[in-house]
This record gives sequence, structure tokens and C-alpha cells, in this order.
Amino acid sequence: MSFTAIILAAGKGTRMKSALPKPLHRVGGHAMLAWSIDAARAAGADRIVTVLSPGSDDIQSWLDGAPFAIQQDQLGTGDAVAAARDAAGDEEGVAIVMFADTPLVSAASLKRLAEGVEAGAGIVIAGFEPDNPAGYGRLVQEKDGRVSRIVEDRDASAGEREIGLCNGGIMAVRRESLFGWLDRVTNDNAKGEYYLTDIVALANEDGVPVIHVVVGEHDVMGINDRADLARAEAALQGRLRQAAMEAGITLIAPETVFLSADAVIERDVIIEPHVVIGAGCHIGEGTIIHAFSHLEGARLGACCVIGPYARLRPGTDAGDGVKIGNFVEVKKSRLGEGAKANHLTYVGDAEVGAEANIGAGTITCNYDGFGKYRTLIGEGAFIGSNSSLVAPVSIGAGAIIGAGSTITEDVGDNAIAVARADTREQPAAAGKFRDKRRAGKDRKG
Repeated sequence: MSFTAIILAAGKGTRMKSALPKPLHRVGGHAMLAWSIDAARAAGADRIVTVLSPGSDDIQSWLDGAPFAIQQDQLGTGDAVAAARDAAGDEEGVAIVMFADTPLVSAASLKRLAEGVEAGAGIVIAGFEPDNPAGYGRLVQEKDGRVSRIVEDRDASAGEREIGLCNGGIMAVRRESLFGWLDRVTNDNAKGEYYLTDIVALANEDGVPVIHVVVGEHDVMGINDRADLARAEAALQGRLRQAAMEAGITLIAPETVFLSADAVIERDVIIEPHVVIGAGCHIGEGTIIHAFSHLEGARLGACCVIGPYARLRPGTDAGDGVKIGNFVEVKKSRLGEGAKANHLTYVGDAEVGAEANIGAGTITCNYDGFGKYRTLIGEGAFIGSNSSLVAPVSIGAGAIIGAGSTITEDVGDNAIAVARADTREQPAAAGKFRDKRRAGKDRKG
């Protein structure tokens, strides 16, 4: 099934109180507008037009060449859809009007709307049935179930306020009729605006059937402010967690785990409480993510053990069986199969060979204030605790670095390198030192 999606994104979004345009605020790691576009594509849209306001340079740049139209004046939803006339076209087919600030709509719901028009309806409205309908527009139906009009809560009679079926805003319309109806919409209302919902009455005047499909409340959940954004995030996280568990992933305390929508997590992964799986992660089968770990842009092989309190930054690429332990940070580094960095370590801009062991307190000194440099650690190398590897530097396969070393030059395969100051012992000096300090303190007192 194919259709045209018209996504309204020209609202000012003042209640967000943000320099960032509202459609670009993120839910589940993705811009709200991206969610609407992705849902439309997944449902079969062959043309997507985003309606923007003048001066929307940030969104235009984000769209990166995708079609858009400009609503010159903020004169209501009908005016916004009319602005898409040239870009959307008026040939036969289906147009679905969507909103950039309704990011949780599913492709399945959009398909149902489009199917209703293909089956003969002129307009198909997304309706929903909230526990408390107060504040929402109501769908007023005829006895045969067709929608005769949409009435706003403030304009509804006492009887109409008893209606539990509410307007979700999203609607599918016969494309060849849409702009003709919009030409007949007037702005004879308190706000002097052109309302998209007025085309429902016009369709009924023309004898064209208007129906509805019931969708989930979250599908049509609009975001106006930061509190709404948080509610949408909570709803989305619930979906993502449920999908993860249904796919064979163990979430010990699901409500404490936060997942980016693009995360790929294979079966038999175990995720402990208070873990964040950010954008761009791929976690291999059988891996364990211990509590309080934060991953972003990381790719893990099978049967890795991560954390607790690990931070994996973008560019982390770990082979099968890698262990990255507590208070270890890894950034833009490849760790070969079976490599270990079990505690209190920073690995940045590095290539770590298979079965290498990086001791506690080790750091790769990858930045000199001007540039980043790489550290190469060969297979089976052993890096002693509290070592500093000053990049660019290479540690050979099977090499051993003595604890407390600062390595500034390459180390060959199977070599032992120790770079630290010699220990000097002064017999009985500790007692003399203490006596001297005490004597000085007594004189001051």
C-alpha cells in the first residue's frame, strides 16, 4: 500500500521553552520528527512532505534534502495542510495528515487509516478512548457509526461531553478531495483560523462517508511541553522493554533499564538494573551487562561481561568473551576476543589484541591537548596495574609491562618492559623525620 504523508511541523512549540525546535527534541534517542517519518515509511508512504514555518533552518538542515513546504502564516491546521498542496499533489490516492509532535504513532495504525480510504471512505479519523476524555475533541457519530462532526470539548454540550470516543488528530483523506475541501473551509471562528477538522462536515455535506478507527492512546499522544516529553519517553520505554523481553532478553528490573530505539540486542543477553543502552549499540548473544553501566555507540560480541559501573563510549568494538569491568571507560577502541580490562581503567583510541590483560589503573594517554593518538596492544600482552601507555605507542604480542610503568616507546613481542623510578631506602630515616616534625610543631605552639 502506498500513500502520501503530510507531516505538520510548523508549530512554534513555545511551551517547550527551548532554542531547539520542538520536532527535533528526542524520544528514545530519535528526534520526534524522525519517528513520524519512520512510521510513515514503514506503513508504505511513497511521498512524505513536512510542513514547516518560515525560518525553520534547523529542521530544513535536519531533513537533508527531503521534501518540505512552508506555511507562511500560522493560520491553523487546515492552512498548514493547504501549504503542502504543490508538494503533495492532488492525484488519486490516499493522503495521511500526521503531526511531528505525535511520535508514538505506529505503522500499523497508519495502515489501518489508509485501508479505510481504499475501502471507500472519504475520510478516516484516528479515534481513541481515554480513561478521562475531558479536554479532548469528541467524535460525534450517526446511528450507522459514521462520524458526522468533531466537536471540541469547550464547545460540546453536556451530552456530547459524555462521549468517550475522542479525536486523535491524525486522519487519512482521499487525496483528490482533500484540497478541494480545504478550499471551502472558512475561518469563521473565535481564532480566525482554518481548521482541518472542518472538512469532516464538508465531506458529510457531499455525501462522502467519514469513519473512524480506534487506535491506542499512545499512538496519538501529542507533546506540548517537557512533561509530555517525559510521558512519551516513559511510554516508549515500556514498549521497548516489552519487545526486548519478548525477544529473549532478560531485564532483571525492567523499569530501571533505558533503551535507545535503534539498539540491537540478541537473545540470552542479561541486563541488570540501572543500565542505559544508548544509540548505536549492538549487543551480542549471551552477554551480561551488570548494573549501573552506560553504553553508547558500542558493539559487543557474544558472551561479553560488562560492568558494573562500566562506560562504553562511541567506537567501542569488543570481540566475543571480552570482559570490561567496574569503573572502566572505553572509547573508540577495538578489543579482541577474550581481552580483559577488569577494573579502574581507561582505554581510548586503542587496538587491544585477543586475550590481552589490562591491569587495574591502566590508562592509554591518547591526547596531548592538540591531537589524538593510538595505542596498539598485541595479543596476549599483560599490562601491569597503574601503568600509563603514552600514545602513539605499540606493545608487542605476549609482552609484559611491569606495574607502575610509564611507557613512552614501543615494546617488542614477548619483551618485559619496566619504566619507573628506582626505590631508594634510607634506614631509620622515618623516625628521624617524625621527630623533626614534632619538634617543629612544639616550637610553634
